[in-house]
Amino acid sequence: MSVILECRDVWKEYEEGKVKALRGVSLKIKKGESLAILGPSGSGKSTLMHILGCLDKPTRGKVLIKGKDTSKLESKELAKIRGETIGFVFQFFYLVPFMTALENVMLPMVFRGKENKEKAQELLELVGLKEKMHFLPNQLSGGQRQRVAIARALANDPEIILADEPTGNLDTKTGEEIIKLLVSLNKNYGKTLIVVTHDKALARKMKRVIHIRDGKIVKGGG
Repeated sequence: MSVILECRDVWKEYEEGKVKALRGVSLKIKKGESLAILGPSGSGKSTLMHILGCLDKPTRGKVLIKGKDTSKLESKELAKIRGETIGFVFQFFYLVPFMTALENVMLPMVFRGKENKEKAQELLELVGLKEKMHFLPNQLSGGQRQRVAIARALANDPEIILADEPTGNLDTKTGEEIIKLLVSLNKNYGKTLIVVTHDKALARKMKRVIHIRDGKIVKGGG
């Protein structure tokens, strides 16, 4: 399997180098792999997620997506990669409150000028929310909102799904349902799945787990 995402000696520093959030992280992620990034609060795992997703740039080192060095790209090119190659799922859902579930799922398509209502409906059906497509976020449960967020992450058919604490705001039972859905996207649809989590039940479902502490990978890297 080919490498789809790679970090080469990535450092991330804040406050003129006083705070080192990442310290020489090197990591290869293969196409179709499922990977959990585990670590205590403040270990650097969310910083790593942001850098992998081109939401932030490393202070030093390289991040390659499908062989392309993202550190050399302008913000417009980075936005294109985020829009086409990566789907994001966050702990707090970030749905637009005055838009229906269907409109929220269509948003990434609108940004790319490729609006497709039928596809958005199919994605909501995939995540089990066909009957709720015209509901607003405040009419949905936490688990249903996360399902909408997952459908939205799939809107532009990305190869990579980055999920930051996707079960963090959910009860155990709902969290288990979201885990099943994410695992299914990896197994049945070939999505490369990278999850930052404190949830050991979620981590166990991934094919590979890396542990990060004090900005370094201490286990499972390479």
